Amino acid sequence: MNIEQTRLNMIEHQIRTWDVLNQDVLDLLVVVKREAFVPAAYKSLAFFDTEIPLPCGENMLTPKMEARILQEVAVQKHENVLEIGTGSGYMAALLCYKARHVTSIEIEPTLKALADQNLSDYGISNVTTLLGDGAQGWSGTSSASGDSASYDVIVISGSLPVLPDAFLKKIKVGGRIFAIIGDAPAMTGQITTRMSDAAYSTINLFETSEKPLRNALTPSHFSF
Repeated sequence: MNIEQTRLNMIEHQIRTWDVLNQDVLDLLVVVKREAFVPAAYKSLAFFDTEIPLPCGENMLTPKMEARILQEVAVQKHENVLEIGTGSGYMAALLCYKARHVTSIEIEPTLKALADQNLSDYGISNVTTLLGDGAQGWSGTSSASGDSASYDVIVISGSLPVLPDAFLKKIKVGGRIFAIIGDAPAMTGQITTRMSDAAYSTINLFETSEKPLRNALTPSHFSF
């Protein structure tokens, strides 16, 4: 298999056709080798349009989903990013090439260790993985600032029934949150931007269905 040709085929036939046309994003998919973050048993599937299994019953997002997220959050070099759901570390690796620093939260110790090894092997130094449950928000410190700072971008690598207010409070004015919101099979990929201290704007990007984060906040149901 010509791995570079296969990578380019993935970009042309999966990524571009899903409205990912930003050249910086497409170039980054060549620079950050996806196969380096795929478990050994599934490396032959690294460029397939499928959710590759990870330990602990989790999975990687599809290549087109990873690329679309990267395009929509439009991270800048001065920005600090919070990711919920580290997985194998690949999404964090993509984000860190465009960001000042990425803090990535993973609930499973096995996956945190896997991501740490993958990121270290790749020579990445501006990602910090932390063990914890971020499904309802993250109150821990930002390793980039040393305090409980806000972030410029939040990427939630899994679905949520609703977006908790804790995430809204965690982004700076001008900051963006990518989240997949809803219940299967009707979920929507969304970008929420903080317009001012009290105002937010949400754009629905696409319909999809993704595995929910564990311990996600569920909406209250009322009977009348």
